[in-house]
Amino acid sequence: MRSYDFVMAGGGLAGLSLACHLTRSALGAGSLLIVDRQPAALENRTWSYWTDQPTIFDPVVYHRWSQVAVTSPAITKLILLPGDRYEMIRGRELSRFARQQLSTHGNVTFWRGTIDQILDNHDGARVVIDGQPIEAKWVFDSTPAPARTRRGRQQQPGLAMQFKGWTIETPAAAFDLPTATFLDFRTPQQGAARFFYVLPVSERGAFVQYVIISEARLNRRGAEMALQDYLATALSIREYRVVAQEAGALALNASIPPRRLGAQVMAVGAKAGLVKPSTGFGFHRIQLDSAAIVRSLLCSGAPWNVPVISERHRCYDSLLLDVLTQRGSQAQAIFEALFERNPIERALHFLDETSTPAEDLELIATLPARPFLAAMTRKMLALADP
Repeated sequence: MRSYDFVMAGGGLAGLSLACHLTRSALGAGSLLIVDRQPAALENRTWSYWTDQPTIFDPVVYHRWSQVAVTSPAITKLILLPGDRYEMIRGRELSRFARQQLSTHGNVTFWRGTIDQILDNHDGARVVIDGQPIEAKWVFDSTPAPARTRRGRQQQPGLAMQFKGWTIETPAAAFDLPTATFLDFRTPQQGAARFFYVLPVSERGAFVQYVIISEARLNRRGAEMALQDYLATALSIREYRVVAQEAGALALNASIPPRRLGAQVMAVGAKAGLVKPSTGFGFHRIQLDSAAIVRSLLCSGAPWNVPVISERHRCYDSLLLDVLTQRGSQAQAIFEALFERNPIERALHFLDETSTPAEDLELIATLPARPFLAAMTRKMLALADP
């Protein structure tokens, strides 16, 4: 039976990131297996994030911006990012870069297959791939949980951040290249939180993404019509060519999942709760977590000594998700206040979950109180209901 020091159960962002961090460390000589059922799944993904530090994927950053805009029918706020930068990486380039880097290590193996089981052994773990068992000292699991079904049909996943994005080219200059539109609420809310991102990569090209936070499944044609209307009415762009598309959904849940899935099995990526429920951001968190896992392995021989998710901030996320579930259109006023009434440093620390309780109180005092008080009341009543 084949045996490996490290197995990545899943070759998406989390698995490739951790594999790259491992091979760049003193643990790089260890045998490493990356198992993925759909290696091409990253091809049509895009990640955006802000950071003030380099990452191992800096060579494939597609574009970066020094300022962001938050726009709604009520405000337009241009925000300089002091010491930070807003960046975008495309899945195609990240996947190729990571796989090329990893392929230079003779101890790294890629396996395209389906993981049937992950089981703990007395001194390691066993992973069954397409019926074939292999042994592993450590398994890092980023595979999605099986979809629940009823009578053969997939159930609605609950509240989800759903998106449809276009990369477009225009015949004439149409975009402000230094500015990324972080949130633009200039679209009918219709009872749910709806907004756009606009990430210009040239004066004639940009990635434009429509986002809706809702329990209802995103209608493809409705999303395309929303994109068309936004480009025409908000940006006054009527002539353009769609050169690439992406779509997807991210389930939003503020619960903190377990990291330890077994004595030798650790959850990573979204499965570990590293994607922030209220914003959908996870790229930079996954990089920090990957580095922390490697440090823990080097210092103690085990991966468990990593920063834990802030329960305080997840409580805030839980309240916001409750607000979005009950009346998602209130998100516009909440995010307007967040960026209009707070220094950008305070807002980013809050969203990054690095803020102190005192900073949280200052920020929370600037937000509309009524929707959160109603959410707290609903949660208290739910707890009191036997």
